[in-house]
Amino acid sequence: MNIVILAAGMGKRMRSALPKVLHPLASRPLLSHAIDTARTLEPTRLVVVVGHGADKVREMVGAPDVQFAVQDKQLGTGHAVQQALPLLDPSVPTLVLYGDVPLTRASTLKRLLDSAGPGRYGVLTVNVDDPTGYGRIVRDANGGVRKIVEQKDASPDELSIAEINTGIIVTPTRQLDTWLASLKNNNAQGEFYLTDVVERAIESGVEVVTAQPDAEWETLGVNSKVQLAELERVHQRNVAYALLDAGVTLADPARIDVRGTLECGADVSIDVNCVFEGRVTLGDGVSIGPNCVLKDAAIGAGARVDAYTHIEDASTGANVVLGPYARLRPGAQLGDEAHVGNFVEVKNAVLGHGSKANHLTYIGDADIGAHVNVGAGTITCNYDGANKHRTIIGDDVFVGSDTQLVAPVRVGNGVSIAAGTTVWKDVGNGELVLNEKTQVSRTDYVRPTKKKK
Repeated sequence: MNIVILAAGMGKRMRSALPKVLHPLASRPLLSHAIDTARTLEPTRLVVVVGHGADKVREMVGAPDVQFAVQDKQLGTGHAVQQALPLLDPSVPTLVLYGDVPLTRASTLKRLLDSAGPGRYGVLTVNVDDPTGYGRIVRDANGGVRKIVEQKDASPDELSIAEINTGIIVTPTRQLDTWLASLKNNNAQGEFYLTDVVERAIESGVEVVTAQPDAEWETLGVNSKVQLAELERVHQRNVAYALLDAGVTLADPARIDVRGTLECGADVSIDVNCVFEGRVTLGDGVSIGPNCVLKDAAIGAGARVDAYTHIEDASTGANVVLGPYARLRPGAQLGDEAHVGNFVEVKNAVLGHGSKANHLTYIGDADIGAHVNVGAGTITCNYDGANKHRTIIGDDVFVGSDTQLVAPVRVGNGVSIAAGTTVWKDVGNGELVLNEKTQVSRTDYVRPTKKKK
């Protein structure tokens, strides 16, 4: 089949310079969701009709399997499909989707395609409690579709109809050129409606059939920021329920945001207000505390991630402890049973098995061995003002509090570094390193006092 996705509209009610179809749902453009669904149907031709912000749309969603047709003037949905016709294969049906309708399931579209087959005209319809604003499905006495009438052109009797047109249709392609060319714009909007093709199909002796989705939200589009926010919550609810069905424990399904893919092992628990972006994997028995943000991260089995921890492009082994208020930046890799505690930042660094940095520490561009204890206030001084350098620390090292490691520097196995030491030279195995200093005590010192006003 061909698939045409209409994505030319400006979206005035969005009140934004960004084309409507590029506004994000779960951190991805609305149009990307529609394209991904289309791809699951394996179309022979996939055409996106662009107009407003065409260059930006191409830039955001362009791919080898996507062709673009341009609708320079937005003269209606029928006119939009007409622009795609030269790119379509006339020997197979054409399915028309919308770039601002992101949540339609592939199973629903397959149902419509199966109903229409190769030669019938299929319309996806839905019955709603309030059909205001939608085109009504007008049927004859035998229940067959007679026409689709838009809200502004409907009679009082037609306005009472609850079955509405979603706009999603499948049509024989060979006759479509003739049908579209015969459309008139003598309607309240002054546009060429794709919905009027139904009457052309009936006049041509083509049977019109309908199918309905499992859920009304599959057909909802976005015309305002309110509707965008509403669909975001629908999407996140669906993701949350899928996680629950898979055995994940969610403290509150209404307070989780997955903006990518989240894969969970057995017995995973996630507290409230967590955000997962990109591709995140959580191993068996992982516990995520409240208000955490994980992006492109892999967390090993049995790990505990405490509140307000941020992880990006990083990975951990099994049974690690993170946070609260820890931050793993890109390139951070933690071995099994490592601990990274409150207000500790790790960037482009490796912590070996059982190593710990529990308080107020910065570890950047470093390789730290196994069973190392990094004291509070320690920093790796990795930047010389022009270039980054690496710190290498062996196994079983004790790093005292308030230590500065000036890279490039190597610290051997079993080293002890005294508190407050600046290490700028390599240290051999088993050594004690400290900066010599003298402590002075005075007995004649008088502490200053505040003057009375």
